[in-house]
Amino acid sequence: MPAVSEHPPQLTERMLLGIVQRTLQERLPSGWSVGELEIPASDSGADAIVVVTAPTGPALRVLVETKRLVEPRDVQRIGDQLLSRARETSDIGLVAARYLSPTVRQRLEDVGLSFVDATGNVRVRSDSPALFLADRGLDRDPWRGPGRPRGTLKGAPAAQVVRALLDAPGPMRIRELVASSQASTGSVYRVVEFLETEDLLVRRKDGALAVPSWVSVLRRWCADYEFLTTNTVSRWIAPRGVDSVIRAAIETNPASYVVTGSVAAATWAAYAPARSVHAYATNASEIARQWGLRPTETGANVLIAEPAYEVLMRGARQRQDGLSVAAPVQVAADLLNGPGRAPSEAEELIEWMVGHEDDWR
Repeated sequence: MPAVSEHPPQLTERMLLGIVQRTLQERLPSGWSVGELEIPASDSGADAIVVVTAPTGPALRVLVETKRLVEPRDVQRIGDQLLSRARETSDIGLVAARYLSPTVRQRLEDVGLSFVDATGNVRVRSDSPALFLADRGLDRDPWRGPGRPRGTLKGAPAAQVVRALLDAPGPMRIRELVASSQASTGSVYRVVEFLETEDLLVRRKDGALAVPSWVSVLRRWCADYEFLTTNTVSRWIAPRGVDSVIRAAIETNPASYVVTGSVAAATWAAYAPARSVHAYATNASEIARQWGLRPTETGANVLIAEPAYEVLMRGARQRQDGLSVAAPVQVAADLLNGPGRAPSEAEELIEWMVGHEDDWR
């Protein structure tokens, strides 16, 4: 990965094209070569053409489009323009930029475009001649300056806005989102702007905000939120097993805890018998005492998280047996980044949620 200076590089189109040439040359197998840049006609839909020659077989023409900045919402338009020309000539299309975010890189891959950025993120794929190059650079823009739109969904305001957008079907106006999220107006605007740049939220002509895919928003939030690392988590052993914990929890004041993870997911989409209990509680030690737990560093079968944000316990509901469980969206989020079979349990729950939106939103 190339060294990164603390100041954003003033990369011209020519410099980006040079980065593409060097990137290809440094990573190509022995015997392959990269030709000089060709500047095509202005109506070609590309800024340059790079010819890659294999030891045997046909040469590969790479149509390169340079961009100062690429947002997720730009990818489809870029793809339509670049790929239409590439298909005509059996070439491949490649986008070059100073930095490409993980979301943008995934979108480029999804539409069939290759890419190179100045931090070392590389993906070049061709069927004829057969070629695949990939390398990992940075997952955060190292040159994002102060005062620019926030580049993550970390923090309480983001969690509040995301949960508000996911828990209710929408669309909703800004003032409704402020009220339902209980976040400040400024925070809501910042999160909304970020979600718009990620192509996860759209403004309708009447000004209302709509989420085309709540699943995509959930997955994006989980890139910045994780049960085990965001919260203060303590580990405990229930000597009599998981069932004893559930029985004790049912007898506990439901306002003092919410169960999440596998046990909660089984409320809607049973996957397999739960091997551990994950829960939120504002006073973990007191809940552990009421549930008869012992602290441990290894072999824990109960994890209790003191929530980093109040919203994580919001929307809890009681099962028919009296157990307090987290909102389905929160349970899915907690499982997506979990260990072992947890991500598979998350997918099972999400599949149920997609088919039963009227039951939980």
